[in-house]
Amino acid sequence: MKPLDKYEYECRHGMGYSKIKSYYGGIGTETLYFVPLGDNLEIWMMTVKNHTRRQRSLSVFSFVEFCLWEALNDMTDYQYNLNIGETEYKDGTVYHVTGHREGGNHFAYFSCTNAKVKSFDSQRSDFLGTYGSLENPEAVIKGKCKKSLAVGWSPVGAHHIDVKLMGGEEKTLIFVLGYSEDEKESAQILKKYKTKEAVLEAYNKLQKNWEDKLNKYSVNTEDDDINLMVNVWNQYQCQTTFNWSRSASYYESGIGRGMGFRDSNQDTLGFVHQIPKRVKERIMDLAATQFPEGDAFHQYQPLTKHGKGRGYSDDHLWLILSTASYIKETGDAGFLKEPVKFEDGTKAEMYEHMERAISFTLNNLGPHGLPLMGFADWNDCLNLSMCKHKNKAESVMVAMMLVLAAKEMSELAELAYKQEDVEKYKKIAQEMTDKVNETCWDGDWYVRGFDDDGNAVGSSKNKEGKIYLETQAWAVMSGVADKERAKACMDSVKKLLSTEHGVMLLAPAYSKHYPELGTISIYPPGLKENGAIFCHPNPWAIIAETMLGRGDRAYDYYMAICPARRNKIASLHKVEPYIYCQMIAGKDHKDFGEGKNSWLTGSAAWNFVASSQYILGIRADYKGLIVDPCIPKAWKGFAAKRHYRGCDYYITIRNPQNVSKGIKSVTVDGKKIEGNVIPAFADNKDHNVEVIMG
Repeated sequence: MKPLDKYEYECRHGMGYSKIKSYYGGIGTETLYFVPLGDNLEIWMMTVKNHTRRQRSLSVFSFVEFCLWEALNDMTDYQYNLNIGETEYKDGTVYHVTGHREGGNHFAYFSCTNAKVKSFDSQRSDFLGTYGSLENPEAVIKGKCKKSLAVGWSPVGAHHIDVKLMGGEEKTLIFVLGYSEDEKESAQILKKYKTKEAVLEAYNKLQKNWEDKLNKYSVNTEDDDINLMVNVWNQYQCQTTFNWSRSASYYESGIGRGMGFRDSNQDTLGFVHQIPKRVKERIMDLAATQFPEGDAFHQYQPLTKHGKGRGYSDDHLWLILSTASYIKETGDAGFLKEPVKFEDGTKAEMYEHMERAISFTLNNLGPHGLPLMGFADWNDCLNLSMCKHKNKAESVMVAMMLVLAAKEMSELAELAYKQEDVEKYKKIAQEMTDKVNETCWDGDWYVRGFDDDGNAVGSSKNKEGKIYLETQAWAVMSGVADKERAKACMDSVKKLLSTEHGVMLLAPAYSKHYPELGTISIYPPGLKENGAIFCHPNPWAIIAETMLGRGDRAYDYYMAICPARRNKIASLHKVEPYIYCQMIAGKDHKDFGEGKNSWLTGSAAWNFVASSQYILGIRADYKGLIVDPCIPKAWKGFAAKRHYRGCDYYITIRNPQNVSKGIKSVTVDGKKIEGNVIPAFADNKDHNVEVIMG
C-alpha cells in the first residue's frame, strides 16, 4: 500500500468518458477511457509524465478479463466454460478466439497500438500468480509477464511495456479493446488509432455528440444543483437507462431481465426530446411484444426481441403514455396509422394497439368494477392474488392509470379523425373516476387496492401499510381526485410518508410476513417496496404537488432525493452523486438515508419529467409548448432553452410577485398571446418567449 500523504488520485466521469489521474513519486499519469462513435471498441489512452529532473525507467501493465460470449453460461457452467477459453498473440495484440472451434468467426482483441510490447499474458493464472490477485499480480511484482497463451481456463489480455522518460518528458500509450468478425477490419481499426491525434479527434466527436443532445433542453435557475442535474446528469442517465434498461446492470447480473415493458415505455418520457426517431423505434419494439388481446410480455431481449412474463395489470397501459408523449413532442400524428406487429406476427395500426390495451383492462375488472391486479401492477412485489389464487384482487393504481390513458386516447382519437372515439374514451375515464371515488376513498387518502378476499390494502383500517404513495400521487396526476380530496391525500403523504431523505413508498412498514399481500413483506422494514424511499414514484408526488400549485413542497421533495444535493451527505448516501438510485433506505431501516441500486430504469426519466416539465413547467403538448412553472416562491425567475419541432425557444420566466404558480402574461417574439401554449412554429428559426408569473 502507498502512503496516502504522498499519493494523489482523481477519478472523473463525464459525458461518455472517464478519466483517472494519479501522482506518486514524481510520476503523473492520466488515463482516458471512452467508446468512440461508430466503432465497436473501447479506447484507453494513458499519458505518463516524469515531473522530476532525472531519467526514470517504468513498467506499464494493462489487464482485461475476457467474457466467453454467453453471459448466463459464463456465470454458471464453469466445468464447461473454464475449459474452452483460447487466445492467440500477434504483434502486440492479444486475440480472444474462444468459440472458433465451434465455427464462430467472431473474436475480441486487445492491443497496444503505439508502443513495443515487452511481454504479455493471456492466461489469468499466469498473470496473477498462484497466490496473487488484482491487488498484487505476480507479473507486476516480478516486472514481466510470462508470454502465456490460454488453452482452456480463463482468457485475459495483459501487456507489459517499458517506458523510459527523461526529466520533464511525457509519453502516451494507446490501448484498444474491440470486437470484430473480420480480421481485416480489426487490423484497420488498430491502424486507425495509432496516434494521440486520432484518439483526440474521436474523443472530440463524442463530446460534440453529447453537446448537441444536451443542447435540446437547458436551464439557468437560482439553484446550482437543479442546473447540474437538469442540464447534464439527469439527461445523461436518461439515455443510459434508455439503452440499458435492465439488460445491462451491476444489479441485474447476467441476461435474465432484458428490457422491461413498463420501464422502457417510461424511459422514453425523459428522452424523447433528444432522439425522437429512436424513441419511435423503441415504442414499435415494445408494441411488437403486445398480445392481440391487448396485454404484453413483461420483458423482452433487446437483440432477439423475444419476450417473457405475462400477467401484469399495468404494462400495456404505459404504451399509451409513451406514444402520446412521442406525438406531443414531434407532431407525428401519422404514427397512429402505421402498421405495427403484435407478438403473434399479425399487424394493426398503432392506434389499435392502444385501443386493445384499454380493452384488455376493461375486460378484466374485479368485484368493485376496478382493474384486476393480476400477478402485480407497477409494484412488482404487491401480489394480492398470490396466496389464494382467486384472481379477484384489484389495483386502484391501475384504475387511475386507466383514467389518464383514456383521457390521452380521447385526444389521440381526435388526431386520428376518429370522432366517435373521442366521447367514448371520455366516458371510460369518467366512469372509472366515479368508481374509484365511490369505493376507494378512505377518509384522508385513497386505498392501494383490494386483496383476493375483497379486503382493502393501504387503508387506515390496516395495522401496517396503512397508506401507499402511488395512489395519492396518481389520484392527482390522473384527475381522479377533486381539489379537496387532492389536497387531503397529498397532505397525508406529507404527514405520514415524507422524510428528510424523500417520500417513503408506504407506512408503517410491514414488520412481519403477510402472505395475502405477496412478496412485499418479505423485505425487511425500510427496504425496497416495504417502506423504502423509491426514487421512481417520488417524482409522481412532485408532479402532484405542482398540479396543486404548491411549488415549495414540490421543490423540497425534489431536493430530498436530488443526487447532486445528496453529495453533501455522501458518506451516508454511498452511491454516485450524479445518478438517481432505485431506492433510499426508509426510516424503519437501520441505514435510513443510504442509497441503493443505482442506474436502474424509470427513476431518471420521471425525475427529469418532474423537474423540467412540472417544476420548471416547460412541456410539449399536441398543439404547442406549454409553459406553466411551479417554483419556490423565493425564486425571481429563470431562463431556459428548449428545442421543439425544429425550432429553438429561448424562454425567460420572471416572478416579480413571488408566486409559486400562475401566468400573468406570455409574449412570443414581442407579441402577446392568449393563454400559456406557445405555438409550434414550423420555420426552423429561434423564438424568444417572455413569461410573467402572477
